[in-house]
Amino acid sequence: MKRTLIKNLIENEESKISGFAKKIRNTKYMYFIILEDRSSSIQVSIEKETNKEMCEQLEGVLSDSVIEFVGKMVKSEYVKNGGKEFIPTSLNILSKADASPLEDNANIDTRMDYRWIDLRTKRNNLMLKVQSLLVQGMRDYLYENDFTEIHTPKLIGAASESGSEVFEVNYFNRKAYLAQSPQFYKQMAIASSLERVFEVAPVFRAENSNTYRHATEYTGFDVEIAYIDDLEELMNIEEDLIINGLIKVKEKYNDQIKELFNTEVIIPNKPFPRIDLNDLYNKLHDKYGYDIPKEDVGDMNNETESLITKFAMEEYGSEFIFVTGFSKSKRPFYHKRENDKPIGYDLIYRGTEITTGSLREHRYDILKKQSEEKGLTKDVEFYLNFFKYGCPPHGGFGIGIDRLNMLLLNLPSLKEEMFIFRGPNRLEP
Repeated sequence: MKRTLIKNLIENEESKISGFAKKIRNTKYMYFIILEDRSSSIQVSIEKETNKEMCEQLEGVLSDSVIEFVGKMVKSEYVKNGGKEFIPTSLNILSKADASPLEDNANIDTRMDYRWIDLRTKRNNLMLKVQSLLVQGMRDYLYENDFTEIHTPKLIGAASESGSEVFEVNYFNRKAYLAQSPQFYKQMAIASSLERVFEVAPVFRAENSNTYRHATEYTGFDVEIAYIDDLEELMNIEEDLIINGLIKVKEKYNDQIKELFNTEVIIPNKPFPRIDLNDLYNKLHDKYGYDIPKEDVGDMNNETESLITKFAMEEYGSEFIFVTGFSKSKRPFYHKRENDKPIGYDLIYRGTEITTGSLREHRYDILKKQSEEKGLTKDVEFYLNFFKYGCPPHGGFGIGIDRLNMLLLNLPSLKEEMFIFRGPNRLEP
């Protein structure tokens, strides 16, 4: 007999169900078990007097054991869980669980030690399903708009982008590095004439940062587009991409998100507000008496990002805002420049940066000069070769998926949001 999902049970039809026993209650006359699978949960009711063999099998079995039952679903006005219960004729204990090492009030680091148990809650299951559907919605938008999904190497022979904050690994008696981003290879794909590409893949950053929004390994959603010479066009594409993902999530999960996360999915209006960084500094000074520290001029810090969202909500009623006009000293060398200023942006959502995007410099001589300004020579030599043999103008952006989902669900940190978190002090499980 094939397994039937709990949500698909038909009254009085013999079926086989299996899942985690979330609760086991042993009373004088009955065993009551709340069985849960990926679709739903149901109360399994076993009368002791007529089912002695099954009850013997259940002796000493603890919650979170995995059990299979054969029997029938019946309606019952006495059952709170949807007015349905399952009356089994046989059971098979597929896996016995020890007593859980996690107490209800366990701290986050203890929960990380037993992440596979921590993830069994409805809340955490929903968190991962929301992330999955969000990515699916964004992917669907790109497929519908003639993008090609690529898979770039994560082992690279030269330290990428800045030459710092990379993990060094041994690679057959030579040095290799874990990729900070797929940036260089996305641009190689553009030089390969693919024109529109994207990748959803791990990103590695050797930053000794212990903050709510940093991880040493996370999932990046990276997009690169050829024959684009207008930053507005790039922003419009990112707006559509994000909105498409959020619509998918809202349609399927909004009620559950309200119930379990006490927030809801808000679909933003287009266009998202845009503001130049210097104008923003003036606005934040005038409205909140805030002045950017000297060392951060030309960029943003955490406090600035938080105030930007407050400003965007008060001024535009938007949780999203694009910020442009960053200093070249604060941006990578491959950003195209106009009047010596990078043509790029950051996208801020609910107080945190989720995206950096820009037009890319595709002219070899200028790109080489800009890399030398940053003190990069040999490290980016292989990358500069992509532009010697013809390359279209292009632009792109990268979104931190874990960070976006964390903010969407109002979670306190990436530790809570990620399937398995990696940070300076976390390399297990």
